[in-house]
Amino acid sequence: QVQLVESGGGLVQAGGSLRLSCVVSGDIVSINYMGWYRQAPGKQRELVARITSGGSTNYADSVKGRFTISRDNAKNTVYLQMNSLKPEDTAVYYCKLRGAYQYWGQGTQVTVSS
Repeated sequence: QVQLVESGGGLVQAGGSLRLSCVVSGDIVSINYMGWYRQAPGKQRELVARITSGGSTNYADSVKGRFTISRDNAKNTVYLQMNSLKPEDTAVYYCKLRGAYQYWGQGTQVTVSS
């Protein structure tokens, strides 16, 4: 069974930084991409950043230049470095793995105060 466990969320002031981690465990046959998504209260879940198995990345326009997605294959971990955080970045952040199936983590809360 595949499990994704996020960590690194918290409360930070505007302009601050956080690094989210997503550790993947279990029998993974293949990975097309891994991504970070977020969902703010009353809003739909949206893509924040994604990294393919080949290492290509793409970002939501709202986070370009501020967030960076990366991975450490040896540690089965994907990271999201978030800099210059804004109050509108406040949301629950979810990690997703897309392969033959898709898997989600339980989410980690990020709160940015003004």
